[in-house]
Amino acid sequence: MERRSFISRTGLGVAAGAGLLLAACGKKEEPAKKEAATAAPVVATGQTVRWRLASSFPKSLDTIYGAAEVFSKIVKEGSGGKFEISVHQGGELVPPFGVVDAVQNGTVEVAHTAPYYFFGKDETFALDCAIPFGLNSRQQTAWMYEGNGMTLMREFYKQYNIVNFPCGNTGAQMGGWYRKEIKSLADITGLKMRIGGFGGRILSAIGGVPQNIPGGEIYPALEKGTIDATEWVGPYDDEKLGFNKVAKYYYYPGWWEGGPQLSLYVNQKAWDALSSEYKALVTAAASHAHVIMQARYDALNPAALKRLVGAGTQLRPMPRPVMDAAFKASQQVYADLSAKNANWKKVFEDWSKFRSDQVLWFRVTEREFDNFMSAQKL
Repeated sequence: MERRSFISRTGLGVAAGAGLLLAACGKKEEPAKKEAATAAPVVATGQTVRWRLASSFPKSLDTIYGAAEVFSKIVKEGSGGKFEISVHQGGELVPPFGVVDAVQNGTVEVAHTAPYYFFGKDETFALDCAIPFGLNSRQQTAWMYEGNGMTLMREFYKQYNIVNFPCGNTGAQMGGWYRKEIKSLADITGLKMRIGGFGGRILSAIGGVPQNIPGGEIYPALEKGTIDATEWVGPYDDEKLGFNKVAKYYYYPGWWEGGPQLSLYVNQKAWDALSSEYKALVTAAASHAHVIMQARYDALNPAALKRLVGAGTQLRPMPRPVMDAAFKASQQVYADLSAKNANWKKVFEDWSKFRSDQVLWFRVTEREFDNFMSAQKL
């Protein structure tokens, strides 16, 4: 379906965006205001805007990089071409891990990235993405939009001159590619593994040696033996990156990423300069891209996994002792952080309570349904 047709049929644009913006802020539309918004045209401003978006990802990964392109196209079409956002792959404008500084300083107006890349600045960044044994994708979205997530993260990001928006999720990820089998916790000791975000801290706590490497640089590092293992996302992306050619064993699940959320970072000054209509449009476009990214991963991963296994990949479950040790280590790390990082403590306490309720709810319905369906011969 063409996106212009999608916008016109669904009312995405000013009306939908305004509602999403109000929802994100925890506000409800008054009936009279809702009627007025519904009647508004898609383009209700003469403002001409040109932004540059710096992605943390290579263009070759059409799923994760593609979410920024989806966002950009919706904004352009919803504004009748008056609001254009050019999308640039990691390293084209700024380094993949330099996007926070670039948005904060106004070097670029907007970025698309995985917030947990920046836990070195403050561990709280990771709660806007994923931490080990955290929320799955649906739960993370629920916390952001219907819990206190958006409010708490917006408050946190103010110190970086950033306005954040959820903008994609990969769903639960795989546990990575390994040159040798992982049979016990002892096999983790000394293992040099490329692992993103907060997962590296927990890997280190159970004896591994984490390496933080951008997506485009992982393959040569694994091929040359600079690293012993790597994780990225899942079958579709991993097949594109060719990891199966240099590592035989493919483990699951990625306990460090049950539902990693991508974020759109907008410079505060650039955001403030937008009209209310364009703010609503940006909000709606980010939300649409958020849905599309996971839909693509869910649609593309099954066939990719079949191809990988058919080509000789050895699929393995992560040993339970490794999972248990990692879980125990994560709880200690979180407790230590709460004792020394006020930002983390404030957000984590709310996030943690939300997680407890979500796990209880999913245990009652989702888990039992999924377990039954996985046992069927379909």
